[in-house]
Amino acid sequence: MERIWSPWRMEYIRAARDEPEGCIFCDLPNLGDDAAARILARRPLAFAMLNTYPYNPGHLMVAPFRHTGELEGLSDDELLDVDRLLQASVRALREEMGPQGFNVGMNLGRAAGAGIPDHLHWHVVPRWGGDTNFMPVVGETRVLPELLEETYARLAPRFSR
Repeated sequence: MERIWSPWRMEYIRAARDEPEGCIFCDLPNLGDDAAARILARRPLAFAMLNTYPYNPGHLMVAPFRHTGELEGLSDDELLDVDRLLQASVRALREEMGPQGFNVGMNLGRAAGAGIPDHLHWHVVPRWGGDTNFMPVVGETRVLPELLEETYARLAPRFSR
Protein backbone atom coordinates (compact mmCIF):
# COMPACT_ATOMS: atom_id res chain seq x y z
CA MET A 1 0.00 0.00 0.00
CA GLU A 2 1.30 3.46 -0.84
CA ARG A 3 1.15 6.24 1.70
CA ILE A 4 0.41 9.81 0.80
CA TRP A 5 1.47 12.25 3.47
CA SER A 6 -0.53 15.38 4.17
CA PRO A 7 0.88 16.64 7.48
CA TRP A 8 -0.99 19.96 7.24
CA ARG A 9 -4.23 18.03 7.87
CA MET A 10 -3.23 17.40 11.50
CA GLU A 11 -3.99 21.03 12.33
CA TYR A 12 -7.52 20.51 11.02
CA ILE A 13 -7.97 17.21 12.85
CA ARG A 14 -6.85 18.70 16.16
CA ALA A 15 -9.02 21.78 15.68
CA ALA A 16 -12.05 19.60 14.97
CA ARG A 17 -11.61 17.80 18.30
CA ASP A 18 -11.13 20.93 20.37
CA GLU A 19 -14.02 23.27 21.07
CA PRO A 20 -13.02 26.46 19.27
CA GLU A 21 -12.45 29.57 21.31
CA GLY A 22 -13.90 32.77 19.92
CA CYS A 23 -15.25 33.09 16.42
CA ILE A 24 -12.99 33.22 13.35
CA PHE A 25 -15.52 35.45 11.56
CA CYS A 26 -15.30 37.96 14.41
CA ASP A 27 -11.64 37.55 15.38
CA LEU A 28 -9.89 37.52 11.99
CA PRO A 29 -11.36 40.81 10.66
CA ASN A 30 -10.10 42.49 13.85
CA LEU A 31 -6.59 41.06 13.50
CA GLY A 32 -5.37 44.18 11.70
CA ASP A 33 -3.59 42.23 8.96
CA ASP A 34 -5.87 41.17 6.11
CA ALA A 35 -3.13 39.19 4.37
CA ALA A 36 -2.42 37.14 7.52
CA ALA A 37 -6.17 36.64 8.03
CA ARG A 38 -6.55 35.86 4.31
CA ILE A 39 -9.30 38.47 3.99
CA LEU A 40 -9.71 39.21 0.31
CA ALA A 41 -12.28 42.01 0.44
CA ARG A 42 -14.30 44.14 2.82
CA ARG A 43 -17.56 45.98 2.39
CA PRO A 44 -19.15 48.05 5.14
CA LEU A 45 -21.16 45.12 6.53
CA ALA A 46 -19.51 41.96 5.15
CA PHE A 47 -16.19 40.47 4.06
CA ALA A 48 -14.71 37.65 1.95
CA MET A 49 -11.87 35.40 3.08
CA LEU A 50 -10.11 32.23 1.96
CA ASN A 51 -11.11 29.04 3.72
CA THR A 52 -8.15 27.74 5.75
CA TYR A 53 -9.26 24.15 5.04
CA PRO A 54 -10.40 24.39 1.40
CA TYR A 55 -12.26 21.74 -0.55
CA ASN A 56 -10.61 23.06 -3.73
CA PRO A 57 -8.07 25.79 -4.54
CA GLY A 58 -9.81 29.15 -4.29
CA HIS A 59 -12.48 27.97 -1.81
CA LEU A 60 -13.54 31.12 0.01
CA MET A 61 -16.23 32.28 2.38
CA VAL A 62 -18.35 35.41 2.63
CA ALA A 63 -19.74 36.51 6.00
CA PRO A 64 -21.40 39.51 7.60
CA PHE A 65 -19.31 41.27 10.21
CA ARG A 66 -22.17 41.03 12.73
CA HIS A 67 -22.08 37.83 14.78
CA THR A 68 -25.34 36.03 14.12
CA GLY A 69 -26.46 32.56 13.15
CA GLU A 70 -29.95 33.69 12.16
CA LEU A 71 -30.40 34.26 8.43
CA GLU A 72 -33.78 35.90 8.89
CA GLY A 73 -32.18 38.43 11.27
CA LEU A 74 -29.90 39.98 8.63
CA SER A 75 -30.82 43.47 7.50
CA ASP A 76 -31.41 44.31 3.85
CA ASP A 77 -28.10 46.21 3.83
CA GLU A 78 -26.21 43.20 5.24
CA LEU A 79 -27.79 40.91 2.65
CA LEU A 80 -26.87 43.34 -0.13
CA ASP A 81 -23.22 43.48 0.99
CA VAL A 82 -23.09 39.66 1.21
CA ASP A 83 -24.67 39.30 -2.25
CA ARG A 84 -22.30 41.81 -3.78
CA LEU A 85 -19.32 39.97 -2.30
CA LEU A 86 -20.65 36.62 -3.52
CA GLN A 87 -20.91 38.10 -7.01
CA ALA A 88 -17.42 39.64 -6.78
CA SER A 89 -16.06 36.30 -5.51
CA VAL A 90 -17.42 34.35 -8.45
CA ARG A 91 -16.10 37.00 -10.85
CA ALA A 92 -12.61 37.03 -9.26
CA LEU A 93 -12.37 33.24 -9.23
CA ARG A 94 -13.64 32.96 -12.81
CA GLU A 95 -11.11 35.56 -14.05
CA GLU A 96 -8.11 34.25 -12.12
CA MET A 97 -8.64 30.49 -11.95
CA GLY A 98 -11.00 29.69 -14.82
CA PRO A 99 -13.25 27.15 -13.10
CA GLN A 100 -15.95 25.38 -15.09
CA GLY A 101 -18.54 25.79 -12.33
CA PHE A 102 -19.15 26.73 -8.70
CA ASN A 103 -20.79 25.46 -5.56
CA VAL A 104 -22.19 28.48 -3.69
CA GLY A 105 -24.12 28.00 -0.48
CA MET A 106 -24.30 27.73 3.26
CA ASN A 107 -24.96 25.17 5.94
CA LEU A 108 -27.52 26.72 8.29
CA GLY A 109 -27.23 25.09 11.72
CA ARG A 110 -25.04 22.32 13.09
CA ALA A 111 -27.47 19.58 11.98
CA ALA A 112 -27.10 20.89 8.41
CA GLY A 113 -23.31 20.62 8.60
CA ALA A 114 -22.31 24.09 9.78
CA GLY A 115 -18.92 23.89 11.48
CA ILE A 116 -19.46 27.38 12.92
CA PRO A 117 -23.24 27.59 13.34
CA ASP A 118 -23.31 30.83 15.34
CA HIS A 119 -21.93 33.05 12.55
CA LEU A 120 -23.54 32.95 9.12
CA HIS A 121 -21.18 32.38 6.22
CA TRP A 122 -21.48 31.35 2.59
CA HIS A 123 -19.02 29.07 0.82
CA VAL A 124 -17.87 29.70 -2.74
CA VAL A 125 -16.10 26.64 -4.14
CA PRO A 126 -14.71 26.72 -7.67
CA ARG A 127 -15.15 23.43 -9.55
CA TRP A 128 -13.48 21.80 -12.53
CA GLY A 129 -14.51 18.73 -14.47
CA GLY A 130 -12.72 15.78 -12.89
CA ASP A 131 -11.76 17.64 -9.70
CA THR A 132 -12.98 14.71 -7.64
CA ASN A 133 -11.11 11.44 -7.62
CA PHE A 134 -10.35 8.50 -5.37
CA MET A 135 -8.31 10.53 -2.86
CA PRO A 136 -11.21 12.01 -0.81
CA VAL A 137 -13.10 8.70 -0.87
CA VAL A 138 -10.33 6.16 -0.32
CA GLY A 139 -7.61 8.26 1.26
CA GLU A 140 -9.86 10.73 3.11
CA THR A 141 -7.43 13.35 1.83
CA ARG A 142 -7.75 16.26 -0.58
CA VAL A 143 -4.78 17.03 -2.77
CA LEU A 144 -4.48 20.78 -3.35
CA PRO A 145 -1.96 21.93 -5.92
CA GLU A 146 -1.41 25.40 -4.48
CA LEU A 147 -0.54 26.86 -1.07
CA LEU A 148 -3.09 29.20 0.52
CA GLU A 149 -0.61 32.08 0.43
CA GLU A 150 -0.24 31.65 -3.33
CA THR A 151 -4.00 31.54 -3.84
CA TYR A 152 -4.39 34.68 -1.72
CA ALA A 153 -1.71 36.50 -3.74
CA ARG A 154 -3.50 35.58 -6.97
CA LEU A 155 -7.02 36.50 -5.85
CA ALA A 156 -6.58 39.60 -3.67
CA PRO A 157 -5.79 41.95 -6.59
CA ARG A 158 -8.97 40.79 -8.37
CA PHE A 159 -11.06 42.17 -5.50
CA SER A 160 -9.41 45.58 -5.52
CA ARG A 161 -10.64 46.36 -9.04
